[in-house]
Amino acid sequence: MTATALAPPVAPAPSPAAAAAFGPRILMGLSGVLLAVILAGLNENVTKMALPDIRGALGLSIDQGSWFVAVYAAASVCAMAFAPWCSVTFSLRRFTVTSLAAFAVFGALCPFAPNLPVLLLLRTLQGLAGGALPPMLMTVALRFLPANIKLYGLGGYALTATFAPSLGIPLAALCTETLGWRWTFWLVVGPTAIAMAAVWRGLPQDPLKLERFQLFDWRGLLLGAPALAMLVIGLLQGDRLDWLNSPLISLLLGGGGLLLGLFLVNEWSHPLPFFKIQLLRNRNLSHALLTLGGVLIVLLGVILIPSSFLAQWRGYRPLETAPVLLTMGLPQLIALPLVAALCNLRRVDCRWVLAAGLGLLAVSCLLGAQLTPAWSREQFYLLEAVQIFAQPMAVIPLLMLATTGLTPQDGPYASAWFNTIKGFSATAATGALEALTTLRRNTHFNQLADQLGNHPLSANGDNAAALARQVQEQAAILTSADLYLCMAVMALLLIPLIPLIATRVSPPRAA
Repeated sequence: MTATALAPPVAPAPSPAAAAAFGPRILMGLSGVLLAVILAGLNENVTKMALPDIRGALGLSIDQGSWFVAVYAAASVCAMAFAPWCSVTFSLRRFTVTSLAAFAVFGALCPFAPNLPVLLLLRTLQGLAGGALPPMLMTVALRFLPANIKLYGLGGYALTATFAPSLGIPLAALCTETLGWRWTFWLVVGPTAIAMAAVWRGLPQDPLKLERFQLFDWRGLLLGAPALAMLVIGLLQGDRLDWLNSPLISLLLGGGGLLLGLFLVNEWSHPLPFFKIQLLRNRNLSHALLTLGGVLIVLLGVILIPSSFLAQWRGYRPLETAPVLLTMGLPQLIALPLVAALCNLRRVDCRWVLAAGLGLLAVSCLLGAQLTPAWSREQFYLLEAVQIFAQPMAVIPLLMLATTGLTPQDGPYASAWFNTIKGFSATAATGALEALTTLRRNTHFNQLADQLGNHPLSANGDNAAALARQVQEQAAILTSADLYLCMAVMALLLIPLIPLIATRVSPPRAA
């Protein structure tokens, strides 16, 4: 019997009965999955923002705290890559509910970890469970939503890239300032139970497809999972360990890159792969994946730069920084459906909506590049106001380009591609911003120190200490301005790719 004869259908198209079942129950299931994905993003961002308080409570050093973040991110990205295969094999509802239960349980246990190895194990397991959730949202939207509202479902997915990250600092401030550091882990437990109930009640139960294990891609798993984990950890630890000057970082990045190459070669020829490399022939999907990486760098930058500037220069606590990010985050709940409605018009070319969104992102960052020592929270409100429509205009068209024209059988593969690139790009963006911050801060500090080398100092050294503080503060301000300028350049460079690669697509309701 040939391998083709053994191969079960990858993701059979939903039956007419399933399509006709759309209604309140499916909307309940979709809402549960959306809540689950938002909770996964919030947990990662809140614990990352509250890391100083967590380290202080658990007695962790800065180095140990960095591994607390890295292992979660590595496990999450690995799960994003392989979760779509698991959801088809074990059924969408069963796999999602199991992942939600594990996510809540492992997170609730983290504050009780007796030592660092146990804490890192719990965070790794929670990262696997949390990373399995984002692909489920795209899968549900593509499979169950009728064509005329499918774009609104994808707009809900866009919340995970625009709305959820903006809530990280406000919720971290709520936990650390009011509830206590343990609530950075427990905050998601109650809502997770609600999401589990909605998913179990709302999504139909598919049959198990355990026969898919006859063609399980063991070689792909053994190559792909270590490759992604090594690359993610290398990127997150690179700035702390001085990048390629560290043998560990060289091993992680070099070995991870080699394993990733072997993984992609294996996926090309496997009869039932985790990633369908042939999908990259779709120009719009390739363009969306390429542009997504740059957009996520900019979106992460517009969150980290103002929060870091206000913390270092003004001494703001997270609670005082929260209004700036909430100004950008909360209006997304209105802006996202409006942008989805715009892209759903037949006469609107979503490529130019994307170009306008990237242009607005660049304008916002160029405004931020003008910051001075006089800036405080109030000066950032204009920048964040521009982001309200800029962010959904830069994300929803990418989702539309990536998914329009795909067959139902390609849905899980597209979800694996999009979510893995999304998770990996967020990690790469963190590493790139840290490296750029270190480089520009050291450059400005050295330049300012050289210019002030002949400054007269008093005998007791008071002027020297004050001058050193001023130089450090001024270097931090110039670095923030440079980062904003780099984000603007990144957004502008993505615009010419649109007419070069992407082709026009009609909204799903026009098909």
